Amino acid sequence: MAVGSPYFIRPATVKDVAEYEKAVDSVKATPELYRKNLFETPYAHTLLAIAGTPDAPGKAIGIAMYFFNFSTWTGKPGIYLEDLYVDPTYRGTGVGKALFAELGKVAEEKDCARIDWSVLKWNQPSIDFYEKILGATAMSEWMGMRLEGSQIQNLQKFRLASS
Repeated sequence: MAVGSPYFIRPATVKDVAEYEKAVDSVKATPELYRKNLFETPYAHTLLAIAGTPDAPGKAIGIAMYFFNFSTWTGKPGIYLEDLYVDPTYRGTGVGKALFAELGKVAEEKDCARIDWSVLKWNQPSIDFYEKILGATAMSEWMGMRLEGSQIQNLQKFRLASS
């Protein structure tokens, strides 16, 4: 049982890159893409919660993947939390709070004005955690938008002749 089990949090290293066996067919990401985009050209950063102690580490039990953005409203950088995951056997033991605490430390060190993330509307347990435990504010006046693949390629038709 996870309750009371020791764990620690550290930045991920290139040695941590591995496939997530249960979802290999569902994602486009590969270990090679993670190595390239997290460590060679660090577009994103990852914090890992590891069972055990730094002297006797076990398996990864949680992850927080984030990147820096910039706000024209605040004139400061911010953090966008792209992904947060805690192993189900460790949920409710403080791992998620500890990952957010470490993310908060990074935000303070980098003088970030805010930390933003998205949550699926149907994920009520996570919404409750964010609002009731962390004190997060739902950004109901904002709607997420996205362009992917051919939609990005279609933007070429708007390019100026000089670019």
